[in-house]
Amino acid sequence: MSGASLEEIKQAWIREVLPKILPFADAATKELPLMRLLRLSLFQASAGMMMVLLYGTMNRVMVVEKGVPTWLISLMVALPVLFAPFRALIGFKSDIHRSAFGWRRVPYIWFGTLMQFGGLAIMPFTLLLMAEGGSLPTFAIWIAAGCAFLLAGAGLHTTQTAGLALATDLATEESRPRVVALLFVVLQLSMLVSALIYGWLLTDFNSMHPNQANQRLIGVLQGVALITVGLNLLALWKQEAINQARAERSIADAAANVPQPKFFNTWHTFISAGHATRLLIALGLGTNPFKVLIRVRPQPHDFAVFAFRQAGKRLRMPASP
Repeated sequence: MSGASLEEIKQAWIREVLPKILPFADAATKELPLMRLLRLSLFQASAGMMMVLLYGTMNRVMVVEKGVPTWLISLMVALPVLFAPFRALIGFKSDIHRSAFGWRRVPYIWFGTLMQFGGLAIMPFTLLLMAEGGSLPTFAIWIAAGCAFLLAGAGLHTTQTAGLALATDLATEESRPRVVALLFVVLQLSMLVSALIYGWLLTDFNSMHPNQANQRLIGVLQGVALITVGLNLLALWKQEAINQARAERSIADAAANVPQPKFFNTWHTFISAGHATRLLIALGLGTNPFKVLIRVRPQPHDFAVFAFRQAGKRLRMPASP
């Protein structure tokens, strides 16, 4: 069978068969094919890994195994959340970004990825100093740990915001709801798979020798940092094309000192139009109970341990401690 016929079969399979058997396959369009869309969704996979690590696994490991005070870890975990309200500003800045290549989303995704990598790279060492002490003053260790969490969280929000904006730029108006739904399904699947992998890697963490446990913790965090960079680069590769017209317009506007739109003016216009305020209040009240339910659970187990316990109860088998 010739190579051309194999290629025709492949294209026919992607065009005719996959849309009928794969969920969300109808989100793909001629402008944004399914394979390209799935590759773009990898930035959500890295975001899911980060969210489980920051909000679940590190909570369990540092409080239960390392004996760090709960209030201190809660404060560190809350720092990335403080950056979340700035996502609207990040999206606005990427909309009006002036680039010599005509890019708007690529710079924000790239620098967000670098912030995630930097935060995860220094996080294990600051956490070990926090748990076991060191020659540095206590407040300096706390500040370093807080900066690591804040850097990782800021990078997460920056990358996710710019990535979702890029997805809406590439999708047609009719397919945007399905594209966004697919991206958030990938996020949830990534959180589930990441939780299981973290649980497997750290199963015997509390029974390890301290040096071995520290090496395992450092390996997990820095491994996630490398995987995050790899996934985001793969997701970003050749997604946003160079736009010479936009680049020339940006250069001309900068040379003529044309002022850029102000965020507060744009925000005021958005709030004044329609029922935006009611929508934001409803979203806040609707999502808050889920966070409360997570915080009031009996023990600070991560998602993987919680899932294993529930599976053990259903099968009437002893769950892992």
